[in-house]
Amino acid sequence: MARRRKAERRETPPDPKYKSQLVAEFVNCVLREGKKRKAEGIAYRCIDILAEKTKQDGLAVFKKAINNVKPILEVKSRRVGGATYQVPIEVTPGRRTALAIRWIITYAHGRKEQSMAEKLAAEMLQASNNEGASIKKREDTHRMAEANKAFAHFRW
Repeated sequence: MARRRKAERRETPPDPKYKSQLVAEFVNCVLREGKKRKAEGIAYRCIDILAEKTKQDGLAVFKKAINNVKPILEVKSRRVGGATYQVPIEVTPGRRTALAIRWIITYAHGRKEQSMAEKLAAEMLQASNNEGASIKKREDTHRMAEANKAFAHFRW
């Protein structure tokens, strides 16, 4: 942790096709081994597949899926007097988005569909309907925070 000053957060420039910062962050999380063009292709194909399957705006379904997965609470370990407590804390807006994107990509990797774009689209489609593995992860995180509500006074 920095002792002098807090590190400034750099703004991600919006992506070229949709002019959306959220899509740009998603592309950067899909990115592997510096292959940005390939990551953009996967993300854009995912949004196109969503549009085909739902007969709606693909970007709207994409945003809805990410908003459904965003967690409100999470637990952090705090060591107090020799014991470690799981203390529930609210998640900051930037971290909410980052966790949602990360969870969707992680659970999409484990799916059985052919291409990565199809895997992501299937996971997003389920997330937009409030079902699927990434939604279960959010609910588990909330359940853990709710179970440890008694230790909330250790937050500082």
